[in-house]
Amino acid sequence: MADYGTFIENIKRKTGIDLSLYKEAQMKRRLTSLYEKRGYRNFNDYYAAIHNNKDMLEEFLDRMTINVSEFYRNAQRWDVLEKKIFPKLLANNKKLKIWSAACSTGEEPYTIAMVLSNHIPLRDISILATDLDVGVLEKAKVGLYPERSLKEAPTPIVSKYFNNEGAFYQVKDEVKRTVTFKQHNLLDDRYDTGYDLIVCRNVMIYFTEEAKDQIYRNFSNSLKPGGILFVGSTEQIFNPGKYGFESEDTFFYRKL
Repeated sequence: MADYGTFIENIKRKTGIDLSLYKEAQMKRRLTSLYEKRGYRNFNDYYAAIHNNKDMLEEFLDRMTINVSEFYRNAQRWDVLEKKIFPKLLANNKKLKIWSAACSTGEEPYTIAMVLSNHIPLRDISILATDLDVGVLEKAKVGLYPERSLKEAPTPIVSKYFNNEGAFYQVKDEVKRTVTFKQHNLLDDRYDTGYDLIVCRNVMIYFTEEAKDQIYRNFSNSLKPGGILFVGSTEQIFNPGKYGFESEDTFFYRKL
C-alpha cells in the first residue's frame, strides 16, 4: 500500500496528526476496514473524500483514536492509588495538580475524582482531562454511561456518585464539576508543567517506540519532583531511570 505514505503526509498537513508515530499495521488495518466500508478502494480516494467532507473527517478521527474505557478499570491499581499514592502526595500538598491524558469518554478522570474524594472534599478537586478526539470529549462532558462501564466500580461509589436513568447511569454534577475537558495531541501539543499526578493508561500500546519515548520524556518534564505517573496494565516502563523515574509500585512511577 504505497499510497499509505502519501495519506500520512496529507493527514499531517490537514490535521497536524502524524500517523507515522502510530504502529503502522494496527492503524492501516483499522483505517482500511473503514474506507472499504465507505466504498473506497484505496487511501488516495479515501483522503479525497475526507478532505471534502467534515463528517467523514470526524469519523476518521474517531476511528484512529482508541476509545475503550470503564470506571475503576483494573480495580486493584485504583486501590493502590487511593491507599498508597494519594496519602503521600497529599502529605506535601492538599491542592493537587492532576492530568488525565488520553481520557477518552471520561471514565478515568471521573474515577480519579471519586477515589480522591475519599481523602478531600470534591469541591477541592480539580482535574484536567484531555484527548485528541473532540467527539469523545463531548460525550465525557455529558457523563452518561451504560451499565457495562460501571462493572468494576464499587457498589457504594455507584450509589453515591451516579443517578440511575433506565439502562444508563449519569455522573452527578458535583463530580462533573471537578473535571475540565480539553483537546490535546500527546504527539504534537505543548505539555503544561507542575503536575503532582499524571494518569495515562491503555493508550501507549498503540504508539511506536519512538513516540512512546518522546511522550514519557514529556510526562517526566511535566511532573514536579516526587510527582507520579500512573500507566496502564500493559504499559510497564522497563527502564524508568532513562526518563528520570523510579518505580513507586506496579504501574506507578515517581519523578526523581
